[in-house]
Amino acid sequence: MATTKPREEISEEDKRIREEIEKKHKKTPEQLYAEREKRLYDAVQMKVPDRVPVIFGGTFFACKYAGLPYAAAYYDAVAWKRAYKKMMLDLEPDAYGSAAVESGLVLEALESNYTKWPGGNLPPDVGQQVIEQEFMKEDEYDLFLSDPSDFIVRYWLPRVFGVMEPLAKLPPLMSLGTALGPVTALFASPAFEQLAKAMKKAGEREILWRQAMGDLDKEMASIGFPQALPARGGVQPPFSGFSNNFRTFRGVVRDMFRQPDKLKAALEKILEYRIARATPAVHREGRPAIGNSGEAHRVSDEILSPKQFETFVWPYWKRAIQKTFELGHDVVSMFFEGRRDKQLQYFLDFPKGSLLIRLAETDIFRAREVLGDRACLMGNVPIQMLQMGSTQDVDEYCKKLITVVGKNGGFILRCSTDYTQEAKPENVKAMIDSVNKYGRYR
Repeated sequence: MATTKPREEISEEDKRIREEIEKKHKKTPEQLYAEREKRLYDAVQMKVPDRVPVIFGGTFFACKYAGLPYAAAYYDAVAWKRAYKKMMLDLEPDAYGSAAVESGLVLEALESNYTKWPGGNLPPDVGQQVIEQEFMKEDEYDLFLSDPSDFIVRYWLPRVFGVMEPLAKLPPLMSLGTALGPVTALFASPAFEQLAKAMKKAGEREILWRQAMGDLDKEMASIGFPQALPARGGVQPPFSGFSNNFRTFRGVVRDMFRQPDKLKAALEKILEYRIARATPAVHREGRPAIGNSGEAHRVSDEILSPKQFETFVWPYWKRAIQKTFELGHDVVSMFFEGRRDKQLQYFLDFPKGSLLIRLAETDIFRAREVLGDRACLMGNVPIQMLQMGSTQDVDEYCKKLITVVGKNGGFILRCSTDYTQEAKPENVKAMIDSVNKYGRYR
């Protein structure tokens, strides 16, 4: 799929957009950006902003909104950016959320066994999917624990990416030593020659993709929109990533019963690595440093019992949060996928204004009662309501969220997930407009 306009023409288009923004708002995009960013950070710090902030984003929603196939997010960076800007300029939230795009040509070159994407191995109007596989087998814990890097290079990568299969022929990395002569013969083989060609092709395609994408944050800022509270740094806990990318959730649950000690050892190994690699927070004047430390997936009330959560999730998650604070982060950001009603109590030991929690299906009204001023809450307009409800349904629910959860500040309106492609545009607009109708503090 070819790009629809050269970047030079897009730049001219941005100039026209800026002029239209100033004419409409009687303010420059820089002034709007400053107002919106302040509104967001006031809410995060449990202050009372001028009104409730609202965030919206959606990689595929932008495509649908502008009449593009979802494949544009993987094959037409320039067209996708224009669609995303149009969505933001028309709907005017305070910040943009998910804008996750990547090159379909790179995924093709790598022969990804993990992802299905529109325009590649899916039809152009079918959203991205994950192919869950046991990229680490149940009898491979000892291999992983003895040398995780070796396991990733010689076992994990060849399974996740088809072009990486030749790496499985390498000897154990720790045994290489200084006598590399015998190993070099591998690199002269047809398999490694093909690997080198494929990686070169992938690298060239990635460079072209980055050039086409440019600096999205900078371009969005130039038309007045900040990114949605980016979390920079922090220590990620291990459970979600390990179950997603190594053992699968089904495999992890089996391991809880069949080999719990090895599962815990693997989680500990990953956490230790992440702590060792973590860097101190970077502070900006007048802004809290936000670090990320969330168990987003597969630890919700519907999936794990309290005992499983306390055994395999919380000890590592708590240490990750504590280390994130030790690194100098003022606020820890996390996303609660699914229902987390039974987990709220675990966060009562953290101080006022130290948490930013996005809620999907958790009872957000109860969360406000339990957590009080410890957390800025973000959410949780149901995606089902945006897809199938009426504008009145959306308006009434947002009004309740704003007046109850946002009563004294510390609240950001947002939908429950950024997989918004099937949302009705009129419902999204009703959600965003509700903050001006009901969310003004002064």
